[in-house]
Amino acid sequence: MRKYLLIGGSRGIGAETARILTQQGDQFYMISRSEPPQSSGLIEHYKADILKDDPGNIFKAEELDGLVYFPGSINLKPFRSLDWEDFQSDLDINLRGAVKCLKTYFPALRKGQNPSVVLYSTVAVGQGMPFHASVAAAKGAVEGLVRSLAAEWAPTIRVNAIAPSLTDTDLAAGLLDSEQKRENSKKRHPLREIGKAEDIAQMTAFLLSEKSGWISGQVMGVDGGLSTLKV
Repeated sequence: MRKYLLIGGSRGIGAETARILTQQGDQFYMISRSEPPQSSGLIEHYKADILKDDPGNIFKAEELDGLVYFPGSINLKPFRSLDWEDFQSDLDINLRGAVKCLKTYFPALRKGQNPSVVLYSTVAVGQGMPFHASVAAAKGAVEGLVRSLAAEWAPTIRVNAIAPSLTDTDLAAGLLDSEQKRENSKKRHPLREIGKAEDIAQMTAFLLSEKSGWISGQVMGVDGGLSTLKV
């Protein structure tokens, strides 16, 4: 039985990941702003805002087998409409929060069994998409962090990221709030489907597990083929 810390996992991909971990017989702690769904795998929930609060004062861990940082943003605007506060906010949510958690829980991860860290990027980092300047810049920083830490923490702690395309979660609700938008999104992807929370959660659970024990420093595309296929 493995024990993980889920940061911001009360909804969407995080909640689906928690469900899968529970089915596997794993256990987890969770830090999030809202209450998570009831799950037998949940050891304890800590209600907090990771950007405002000190993780070390929220939850102290002696040993962890993995950590996932779920918080993210979808801030899509023309570059001329973005101000510095937009860039700062996206960096805070996607990068600074992850850095705070990793610095706090590194000692506990180092004591874990084949410990694994999973962060999130976006297909827009490698693909180049209009209106994504702020969020792609922040997620690009996350990818740099993943590769640097994977090298620095090898061979003890594995560090990987997942780069999804548009996924049907609350975070993306405004982009999928009509049938026309949903159909247009499906057509943009070679597999002609919108991503589901389960698609990303399955990869998350795999990267946390010892089944992925020879994978580190990778950014895994779960994107309906958008990043690599032209059909």
